[in-house]
Amino acid sequence: MDAPPRGRRPRYCSRSCQARAYRARAAARNDSRHTHAAAEPAQDGPPPPQPEGINVQRLVRTAIEIADGEGLDAVSMRRIATQLGVATMSLYRYVSGKDALIELMVDAVHGEHDDAMPADAGWRTRLEWAARREWRLYSRHPWVLQIVATPQPPVGPNVLADVERLMRALDGLGLDPVTMHWVAIAIGAQVQGAALLLVNEVEAQRRTGRTTEQWRSDKTPAIREILDSGQFPMLTRLFEERDDVADINDWFEFSLGRLLDGLAVFVDGRTSLADCPEVRPVT
Repeated sequence: MDAPPRGRRPRYCSRSCQARAYRARAAARNDSRHTHAAAEPAQDGPPPPQPEGINVQRLVRTAIEIADGEGLDAVSMRRIATQLGVATMSLYRYVSGKDALIELMVDAVHGEHDDAMPADAGWRTRLEWAARREWRLYSRHPWVLQIVATPQPPVGPNVLADVERLMRALDGLGLDPVTMHWVAIAIGAQVQGAALLLVNEVEAQRRTGRTTEQWRSDKTPAIREILDSGQFPMLTRLFEERDDVADINDWFEFSLGRLLDGLAVFVDGRTSLADCPEVRPVT
């Protein structure tokens, strides 16, 4: 008598079943090879060469030149790289991005010194010096105004040094540090307000190709026609006594002088903002 078969009962596998099994084994081998390749560490090699002659200072100076000539919107990492003749990504070795670059640009132009604050002069002369220095800054670099005229300006060492100089001009007058800081803010706001006209004039000329003098010449006939109606006697007197309007520098000097006149009254009669109820700080 034959002995019964041992083990598992053999299974019949058709040709299509065999094909599916073959494809499954092949896919498993491919997955194993990919996993092994991904686990292999990258080969160490020399770092890519850095662009010759490029450093943070040159990058910042190039960005400033672009902004001075074409406005801040023209500044981009790609544009700077093109001007320097390097790859765009190579610039990120030196700055993390455009925002960081702009902060460096602002601090760099604040460090441009064309003269020194008069050490032995009175407080008014020293404040005039500081205000005019800031005015010249916006004249040379109009794009700076939109970055610093904010409660959250860049705070690099050169920017802070300008605030320090303003406060130092008031030292010894009996004013407390908070009051000196408020005076510094008032001076800065006065300069920035006048500089807004200056910056807008530059932008308008860049946009239209027409100077302010040309604009005035074009508008004068229409203005005179309106004034001839007799409804604006004060403006008519202005046109009769002085046909040409003072330029922006004259406006700035006039407004700065009147601000300092008022500050002189404050300094003579007050020593702290707390002594002046109309401007008492909120506590």
